[in-house]
Amino acid sequence: MTPTGPSTDASTPAKRSVLISGAGVSGPALAYWLHRSGHAVTVVEKAGAPRDGGYPVDVRGTAIEVVRRMGALPRLRDAHVETRRCTFLDAEGGEVASVAPHAVAGGVEGQDIEVRRGDLVSILHAMVRDDVEFLFDDSIATLDQSGPGADVTFRSGRQRTFDLVVGADGTHSSTRKSLFGPEERFHRHLGHCFAVFTMPNTFGLSHELKLWNTPGRAAALYAVGDDDDLHAFLAFHQPEPPSEALRDPGAQRDLVAAVFADAGWEVPGMIDAMRDADDLFFDTAGQIRMPHWSSGRVALVGDAAYAPSFLTGQGTSLALAGAYVLADALAANRNHTAAFAAYERHVREFVAVNQALADNGAATLFPTTARALEQRDARLRDLVTLPPAMPRPAHSALTLPPFGPMP
Repeated sequence: MTPTGPSTDASTPAKRSVLISGAGVSGPALAYWLHRSGHAVTVVEKAGAPRDGGYPVDVRGTAIEVVRRMGALPRLRDAHVETRRCTFLDAEGGEVASVAPHAVAGGVEGQDIEVRRGDLVSILHAMVRDDVEFLFDDSIATLDQSGPGADVTFRSGRQRTFDLVVGADGTHSSTRKSLFGPEERFHRHLGHCFAVFTMPNTFGLSHELKLWNTPGRAAALYAVGDDDDLHAFLAFHQPEPPSEALRDPGAQRDLVAAVFADAGWEVPGMIDAMRDADDLFFDTAGQIRMPHWSSGRVALVGDAAYAPSFLTGQGTSLALAGAYVLADALAANRNHTAAFAAYERHVREFVAVNQALADNGAATLFPTTARALEQRDARLRDLVTLPPAMPRPAHSALTLPPFGPMP
């Protein structure tokens, strides 16, 4: 093994080497804070470069303070896409209500940030690329903790030893699977499937979301700024995960087309576009719930440890806040076991209250019965005439510690 670590003398301030698997949101954010506290950081990413594109994401509450402390807030403000309205439609495509996005999400207008995921990833990568080693087009093949460090063999064949490894590789984390077992042990299915893809913006939509609903089905067209393409979204109630379709893109397209075969509004054209889309992403709405987020010298962060699902709108914010707290705990504790325990103690309740938002998100976006849809529509009509909704306490339920050893 290449002698890059581990550091064994806790009495010296020698750099601790950390491998992060995943260069999405939580990975580069964690790399930033670890480098800032003197760690030697390597990030491995199976993609060939930072991933661009992707659905827009929200940064709210505690996470706003994280990016402010990083110095990234001005750049994120510049990249803010400012969705101006959400229009809810009935089965025939008639308008039920048109409301401001923050009224639905419980955010804070003028403070929260909505940004293309690719823009956020690019900003985070630019902040650390000169200070952190990136290994693109590679991933962890095996990880052995039987020695004094974490011995890693990469799929490229290279071998390295690190003091610590962090899985920041998303909801379907291979790091989690290798240490803790199959995803089914930790995945909580929330009763919905969804397909996301892009299609031409031939509707003249700008800075807005249009959402069509019938009981158990939803279709959305999302114009991010004045882009030429729309994000199209098709979701439906599915009490049990469709295991076969999750492994077969052709079956995914067939399943979605069958569910929406008699749908109105613009859905037939969306189905046609889905058939031809080269960026279709299909998955279930689900959460990751684990009793522990670490094992030996390996910890998990972000969606790999506690994905809250898109129904909460808090996945990115949890990833940013979790990365900060994990890095702070490692800066404050030379003993990694104590650091991982401190990280879990500090973040777990924040995760719990934000994961609980999924039920409200499902009721708003995907009512599954005619009665639930009527009740949702009545609430939406009230939002048009009532004072603005208050921010959700869950978004800011974590108090950040002052970051430990700074340059």
